[in-house]
Amino acid sequence: MEERAGSRISRLETRLVRRGFSDPDQAVRLLDEPALHGLAADPVLLDALGAAADPDQALFGLARLLEALDPHERHTLRDTLTTSKPLRDRLLGVLGASGALADHLARHPRDWHALVAFELRDIHPGRGEFLGELARRVRSEPDADRADALRVAYRRCLLAIAARDLSGTTDLPQAAAELADLAGATLQTALDLAAAEDPEAAAACRLAVIGMGKCGGRELNYVSDVDVVFVAEAREGAEEHQALQAATRLAARTMRLCSDTTGEGTIWPVDANLRPEGRNGPLVRTLASHLAYYRRWAKTWEFQALLKARPIAGDAELGRAYAEAIAPLVWQAAARENFVADVQQMRRRVVDAIPAGEVDRQLKLGPGGLRDVEFAVQLLQLVHGRTDESLRSGNTLEALAALSAGGYVGRADAASLDAAYRFLRALEHRIQLQRLRRTHLMPTDPADLRRLARSMAAPANGDTKDDPVAALQREWKRHAVEVRRLHERLFYRPLLDAVAELPVAELRVTGAGAAGLSAGAAKQRLAALGFADPAAALRHISALASGVSRKAAIQRTLLPVLLGRFADSADPDAGLLNFRQVSDALGRTPWYLRLLRDEGAAAEQLARVLSAGRLAPDLLLRAPEAVAVLGDPNGLAPRGRAALEAEVLAAVGRAGSPAAGIAAVRAVRRRELFRTAAADVLGRLGDDPAEALDAAGEALTAITAAALQGALRAAVNGWEARNGELPTRLAVIGMGRFGGHELGYGSDADVLFVHEPRLGALDEDAAKAAREVIHELRTQLAAPSVEPPLEVDADLRPEGRNGPLVRTLASYAAYYARWSHAWESQALLRAAPMAGDAELGERFRRLVDPLRYPGQGVPERDLLEIRRIKARIEAERLPRGADPTTHTKIGRGGLADVEWTVQLLQLRHGHEVPELRTTRTRAALAAAARAGLVDREDAEVLDAAWVLASRVRAAVILVRGRAGDSFPGDARELAGVARYLGYGVGHSGELVDEYRRTTRRARAVVERLFYGGEE
Repeated sequence: MEERAGSRISRLETRLVRRGFSDPDQAVRLLDEPALHGLAADPVLLDALGAAADPDQALFGLARLLEALDPHERHTLRDTLTTSKPLRDRLLGVLGASGALADHLARHPRDWHALVAFELRDIHPGRGEFLGELARRVRSEPDADRADALRVAYRRCLLAIAARDLSGTTDLPQAAAELADLAGATLQTALDLAAAEDPEAAAACRLAVIGMGKCGGRELNYVSDVDVVFVAEAREGAEEHQALQAATRLAARTMRLCSDTTGEGTIWPVDANLRPEGRNGPLVRTLASHLAYYRRWAKTWEFQALLKARPIAGDAELGRAYAEAIAPLVWQAAARENFVADVQQMRRRVVDAIPAGEVDRQLKLGPGGLRDVEFAVQLLQLVHGRTDESLRSGNTLEALAALSAGGYVGRADAASLDAAYRFLRALEHRIQLQRLRRTHLMPTDPADLRRLARSMAAPANGDTKDDPVAALQREWKRHAVEVRRLHERLFYRPLLDAVAELPVAELRVTGAGAAGLSAGAAKQRLAALGFADPAAALRHISALASGVSRKAAIQRTLLPVLLGRFADSADPDAGLLNFRQVSDALGRTPWYLRLLRDEGAAAEQLARVLSAGRLAPDLLLRAPEAVAVLGDPNGLAPRGRAALEAEVLAAVGRAGSPAAGIAAVRAVRRRELFRTAAADVLGRLGDDPAEALDAAGEALTAITAAALQGALRAAVNGWEARNGELPTRLAVIGMGRFGGHELGYGSDADVLFVHEPRLGALDEDAAKAAREVIHELRTQLAAPSVEPPLEVDADLRPEGRNGPLVRTLASYAAYYARWSHAWESQALLRAAPMAGDAELGERFRRLVDPLRYPGQGVPERDLLEIRRIKARIEAERLPRGADPTTHTKIGRGGLADVEWTVQLLQLRHGHEVPELRTTRTRAALAAAARAGLVDREDAEVLDAAWVLASRVRAAVILVRGRAGDSFPGDARELAGVARYLGYGVGHSGELVDEYRRTTRRARAVVERLFYGGEE
């Protein structure tokens, strides 16, 4: 018989273990207790216990509850448990997830009836139902016991909310709303009790309780301080001072009734520290006093807190008056100076204040926590809610949905934030439920973690293939990472600063039909912003922002910021027109609008690029998808020659013909030209102007070299597809600015072409093949196309245009040995292999080194010839009507002056000073200064003139879209050049004056060093 009993216990223990019990021995003993006798034979009940977050705790709580009931009530509960699944799920769900509520049921066992629902109001109760329940139970008690009765009644209502929540009858937002409604009803009941205790005070004043924080937003936790603000007015016949004293007594008593720890314990602390002046301010103020404070003294964070303000108890009419009076102040707060920065700084202070040991456990305050979501949503609300009333909700999830519907947050991002917020809030609720203590920390105890994990997703019968704790940890981290990513994107996006700084009337300009401003007023505003053609600007704005599409909604969000950026540029009209053209081309592309809305820096950068001139917009409009580089943190960094060559050669390899291959090369070149131009306009190439100039020249040289390498490969592939292996090797030698790594945006590629027949090939066949390949390369690179052309200029070759386009290395050697002129030696100072056969290019370099760095220096006759040519160029090649004091290339103290002076030093001293053997002008000038060939002061003057002239040339083409060697005559174009060079609005004349001063000093140095023939 004992063996049969042992066998029965063993089988029961096995079943209990399978259902998730951690201590089956204890469970068996409990099931043998008289109050639970016979329940072990009910598999349905055991399954329900196994589905609880903590089966052991649920069974223990059930045993305590049954033992606390009288026999008749115990029998009723047992019968209901076995026959009613809703009660079974609710009761055991509560007992398994909350030891504190199990304690409450043990003390007040008849409260299990609160879990039996028969009507709709039991399933979805509102403030009225809670208020009725609390009042009914409080009134049934003697006056001395009513404070305790309120706390017991509150716990009974809380028990019902938790049961519905844990059993899935309600979702998180509904449970949080019910908790807030219960808090409001509790405060109302407590206030009624206080008024009954002090009828004189109640007769002297009207008192309203304003819910703040989560209570005001109807998203309260199970255990949380309830933040409130008290507002009062004197009743007729009462003096204001007396009324405020009376209201203060009522408010203080209300707070004590909820917060006292005697008897049944605290309901929750009532926190009034969000009132004006915080703890140092009076507990109760009149409405006028509140308004006076907020209008004059309130800080940014106080308006953010008021976003959730809602009347929850007391005088309803006064509460509504408070809310209506405060609302306009809340929705004007974003216009305050440094508003966005203040809110962001406050968030950073919250994170910094977290103890180091808690950062990784914080669900609320830590990175990726609830506060990240709340701060981001509130900031977006306050900035955009000024003009969009649909955003004015105190509830986080409702506001997030409105932000998504309005196009302020992407649908996918909003869905991710919504899911993460629900998960984190549910996790916080489950943690708080166990002991009904205010905490936002993930537990560390294994038993607590297991209970928590099962409560978030309790498996049937306790059976799971995955460790529930590990699964919970993974899910938590996933949501935290996503929240932090989106928080960084939404909360810190720079465009919010700009939107916040714009007046409301200016925001309304962007609405359909310029709602809020008449067409005439809108044009006046646009004219004031600097638009030369406000009617056209208004048409562009209307075309971009009119309608109800998501695209138009997002444009309405962006345009206030972009209009300000355009207005700050030299040509607002061009900026807006360019933006419309890009948006028309890409507006239906989801990633484009997502990029501009969510990557705020990209929107601002695009506005600056589009309004800085014509070159970058022209490049962008040829292939608008290049705007994506603005959204990449590293997208504006020059890619380097190796990476570019790898890309173009791969593109050529995929092409089906030489023309297609070179077209692909030109497309890459156009994109990279845009990348460099955009980086230049945005100041991303270096903080120092000279550094940025060198970086641009290096980037443009790398782009051109890669393009030539790719085009040469394509042309060779095409020739070989028709004729077999190419009978010669080819190299491209860079000359001029190309060889000097100093290319500008409008520079041609000055080159020499050299070839060398392969072993066994006839010279005539090799030369013909080389000519055909080079002809194909030059033709295709310069052919009319949507891509910008690359002119390949070979006029610096021996005999100029009359000489053969391609020569063998031996032919170059023969020519230079017999016929070379001084100017050719000077031109070869810039020669550098750039594409094609690297070994052949290096041999060409070795061939010309003796010519450009002659061992005995430059003969006097050659010096005279060089000076004569320079003087002739100045006299004959300056364009008619050009001002020699501002012509950047040939003008006095301009590029030619500096370069010829430096090149003369290289010709004369390059053989003895190795550092002079460079193709770069600034590097050679610095080497000459170090070697004592030029005074450092003179070198600095020449360098400054060369850098300024080069920057002016770059600015001219960036602004005008075409090359130019003089300052533009058009005032707007000149203003654009000045803006690029760092001069403010209206200071274009200062730029021209500075240029003349700088080049005048440089010309004086050139006169001494170049024409004076100083050693």
